[in-house]
Amino acid sequence: MRIGELSRRTGATRRALRYYEEHGLLPDQRTPNGYRDYDEHAVQLVYRIRQLLSVGFTAEEIVGFLPCLDSITEPHPVCPEGAAAIARKLSAVQSTIDELTVTRDRLTTLLDAAAGGVVTRPVRKAG
Repeated sequence: MRIGELSRRTGATRRALRYYEEHGLLPDQRTPNGYRDYDEHAVQLVYRIRQLLSVGFTAEEIVGFLPCLDSITEPHPVCPEGAAAIARKLSAVQSTIDELTVTRDRLTTLLDAAAGGVVTRPVRKAG
């Protein structure tokens, strides 16, 4: 299938598909006249790439998932390389959440003080 059909079937723009190719995520197959040509596997591959992008992975990070993404039968990046990368990303996200929680608490304290109210600590939700 050509790039237009792959775009239509996956919801990814042609520009995004070319970006995936440039970063080595999507095999660059060409017909003799230079048109991009994709097989059915490319549809699932693009879905998986987009899933990983949607949870914060960069194209460069997704390259490490390629052994996982090449599996036709497995719909998720669960091979050891994928699990390790997901664990690293989760740890980074948790660190960001922790930092933002501290920042939120400090801002709340400053706002309370600026409003002339009693300086209070916000109640944290369990979780």
